[in-house]
Amino acid sequence: MRLFTRRNLLIGGGALTAASAAGAAFAQRPQAFRNATRITVAAQPISRLSATDPDRTQFGSLFFRSGLNLKSDVAAFGGFSGLWRSAKGQEIVALADNAQVLKARIETSDGRLSGLSNAVMAPLLLNDGRPARRSRYYDTESLAVSGNVAFVGVERNHAVIRYERDREGSLVEGVPITVPKELKDLSRNGGLEALSLAPQRSTLAGALVGIAEGGKGFILTGPRQGAFEVAGRDGYDVTDLAFLDTGDAIILERRFSLFGGFGCRLRRVTSSAIKAGASVDGETIYESAASHQIDNMEGLAVHREGDETILTLISDNNFNANLQRTLLLEFSLVA
Repeated sequence: MRLFTRRNLLIGGGALTAASAAGAAFAQRPQAFRNATRITVAAQPISRLSATDPDRTQFGSLFFRSGLNLKSDVAAFGGFSGLWRSAKGQEIVALADNAQVLKARIETSDGRLSGLSNAVMAPLLLNDGRPARRSRYYDTESLAVSGNVAFVGVERNHAVIRYERDREGSLVEGVPITVPKELKDLSRNGGLEALSLAPQRSTLAGALVGIAEGGKGFILTGPRQGAFEVAGRDGYDVTDLAFLDTGDAIILERRFSLFGGFGCRLRRVTSSAIKAGASVDGETIYESAASHQIDNMEGLAVHREGDETILTLISDNNFNANLQRTLLLEFSLVA
């Protein structure tokens, strides 16, 4: 993440210098839980995306289904930058940027999101038993999950950690994987904001793909490894990535300004476009307006419900519930 463009301006109110605001930002980041801890999460339903056009349901290529404004009385709740949702949509794992995860069950009522149950916050642990929060892998920004394996992207030290998932779905035994030198050469605050595993049926055949906030992309595993670029437009930065069953990719982007607040955009990239040496662009399938109920949208997950493809977004409140919200928004993709 870029501290000055987002976290500093929010916490510093635009009045602090970049250095002092950066210090304030880290002061706001709470310690991760030492052990898996059950928490209570309150959920306020969001039935309309647009405050000015409440009857509207279609936005670009998306239908808004429902959403939640999530709150908890524990300081360590929030800061969610990565998201995974199970194949049937019943479970979520949300990665916080202080090296911990939220696991919870999705509750619904009449087909709409109604809350979270069985919520547990747990620290990420390395294979030597150390909490990642107490290592150089403390700034966790991106998440990819497939079966019993998960990958976590780390900013500042620019690493990717491979985790096993145990029977309870907890991420254990974290081990860094080999990453290209170009990834290590990224700016300190410009690391991997997006991680996803391509489906086996795609041209990338199960490869792990990551994208940095500034648009530098990497095919990290598989026979087609290499770097690519995501074309930047209109002041947006990449915050997450998810693949559809077809092999097409959805890129989540975010921008922020003092006067315009947060903006959110989703672009769809064809399956054959992501390859070493490519400049990748894609069709905009959704772009927020000022009236939309969004925040700092950083995490994206995709799953199927019957014939529908469901996109779920989560926001990073920077651990500051007084200024920002933790939103969970659910859309269906127009065929």
